[in-house]
Parts: sequence; structure tokens; C-alpha cells
Amino acid sequence: MTEVTDGRRIKGERRRRAIVDAALRVVAREGVGAVSHRNVAREAGVPPASIAYYFNGIDDLLVASLLDGCEGLVEQITAVREQVTDNTQWPRAIAELLVRMIVEQRERTIGEYELYLLAARRPALRPAARRWIDLIRGNINNGGGGGDTVISAFIAGMDGLLIQALIADEPPTVDDLEPVLRFLMHPHDYLGTSTPTRPAPRGPVRAPPDFSGTRGPGFSGDPGPDFR
Repeated sequence: MTEVTDGRRIKGERRRRAIVDAALRVVAREGVGAVSHRNVAREAGVPPASIAYYFNGIDDLLVASLLDGCEGLVEQITAVREQVTDNTQWPRAIAELLVRMIVEQRERTIGEYELYLLAARRPALRPAARRWIDLIRGNINNGGGGGDTVISAFIAGMDGLLIQALIADEPPTVDDLEPVLRFLMHPHDYLGTSTPTRPAPRGPVRAPPDFSGTRGPGFSGDPGPDFR
């Protein structure tokens, strides 16, 4: 009985994943307005009734698609983290990740950003849309957080680079993105300037983010973020 139950559960998880992936493909190809039970079911190769079985309406499916994209990004960052052995390798490693998202995973990335922007109009999607920011913050400094200004600048930079790349006639290369990311992570190191002296901060002092655990230069003397 256990084997039968496990088999059904695995089959159900696969079907649910197929529906989520299909929804992202429909969004990327035709826009959010094309997401319907019938269209997604056709794309996934499942009966239309399956959509209603696994999801409580289209918004629920869109939320699941957003969350799936967030988890997928964290998995990719985790894989990169396992390969990086030195703080100076992070800018190129992240550049390679972004190029994969822009070129190899273009359709999925477009779909995820369509949903991301849709959250501006649909409040129900906003917690899921913000989830990826929370997950990124949780992976910086081993979950210890860091300077909000530095982390926010880095996350906004990644968003901007991806959006600009998706509308470019020619996708950027790793060599195009690496210096931009190097500046975002370690501006003083990139510019070859000395670290400036900051005025005394107001309020509680927060630990700045660091990409490697080694305290490299960063914004206003802060180290850059650390995914370790």
C-alpha cells in the first residue's frame, strides 16, 4: 500500500510541476492574459480539470509559478556557491549565471518577469513576487543579513541587468556583465580608489554583506555581499 501511495504522490508532484512549467511557457510566449485552464492544460498535456484539482484558480497558479522561479534561482546560486573558492571569483560567477538566465533560460526568465511585474497590479501576487528578494537576502552572509543599502543595490542591479538584457537586440556576454557586477560588489576595488572615511552612522550599526567570508572592499568601505 505504501508503494502505491508513494507512486501516486510522485505522479501528482510531477503533474503539478508540469502545470507550473506550462504556465510559465504560456506567459512567456503569449502574455499573462493567455493563462487559462484550457491553454495551460493544452501546454502541459493534461486534462483541464487537473488545473482546478491542483490550484484554487488562476491567481493561485501564478503564485505557484512565481515561487517556483524563486526556488529555482536559489538552487542555481547554491550551485554557483559550491564552485566559487575565492571572493574575487564572485562577479564572474554571477555574470555566468545571468547569461544562462538570459540565453539558455530566456523563455522562463521572461515568464518570471512578466509575473513579477504583474504583482504591481495584483496585490495577491506581491508576497510571492517579493519572496525572491527575501531568499537572496537569506543567502547573503550565511543568512546573517548585512547592510541594507549594499544588498538592495546588488539585488536592484541584478534586476536591472536582466531586464535590460531581455530587451537588447543582442544578449550581453559574460565579459560584458562581469565589470558591472564587480563594481556592484566591490566598487572601490574595481575603481582602484582608496576606501573613503564615512561619517558616524545614525542609529544601530548593521554588519555589511560579504560575498565570500573574506572581508573585501565594498560600498563606502563595506565589504560586498557573501552567499556562503
